[in-house]
Amino acid sequence: MTQAPTEPKRESLLLNLLLNVVIPTLILTKLSGDAWLGTKWAVVVALAFPVLYGLNDFRHTRKVNLFSALGVFSVVMTGGMSLLELDPKYIAYKEAGVPAVFGLATLLSLKTRFPLIRTFLYNDKILQVDKVRTALEQHQTEIAFESALRNANYLVAASFFLSSVLNYGLARYLLVSPPGTEAFNAELGKMTALSFPVIAVPAMLVMMGALMYLFSRIKHLTHLTLDDILIQQ
Repeated sequence: MTQAPTEPKRESLLLNLLLNVVIPTLILTKLSGDAWLGTKWAVVVALAFPVLYGLNDFRHTRKVNLFSALGVFSVVMTGGMSLLELDPKYIAYKEAGVPAVFGLATLLSLKTRFPLIRTFLYNDKILQVDKVRTALEQHQTEIAFESALRNANYLVAASFFLSSVLNYGLARYLLVSPPGTEAFNAELGKMTALSFPVIAVPAMLVMMGALMYLFSRIKHLTHLTLDDILIQQ
């Protein structure tokens, strides 16, 4: 008897937050003293968790995700700058630079045949793309749909630029102590902890706005219901 293919294991949000936010934060804020790991080893151990998490994800999926790879690169850069005891302003520049690169890539992709909006939102893992395409052809609304895709692309880019501004502001506000000190590590840990509620949540809300806008336009232009266009799990 032929066995049905098993679905890929879903990523655990709790494990993601634990390894990328909670544990690094606790290490940087509680174990940076000389009685524990010390300032340098605390940075190395804390940043090892998100790096190893990213590498393990690649081992399981066997796919190089550009955004995940840049995320790991960002973590390594933060650790390197901390260990080299560079001025905190450079960490702020890096924190702003990574999402800004995502935003620029999203805008520049509009000049190519494959806008990134198709990767983020308009893809066959979320929508029944073939059914949508057929309905657009039937109602002769392809041009209006391409315009909607561009607008959604702008919204996605805006979410990255918002993240860039918030990243920079948070880093400049929190990182005030000299690098290589226990106080600096505590500030770095606080920045890691606040990055999700202060930065990720607003950016996710903008991304969700782009998704809702795209769904609304697809429904209007194809005369299909949401159940018709969404992939049924």
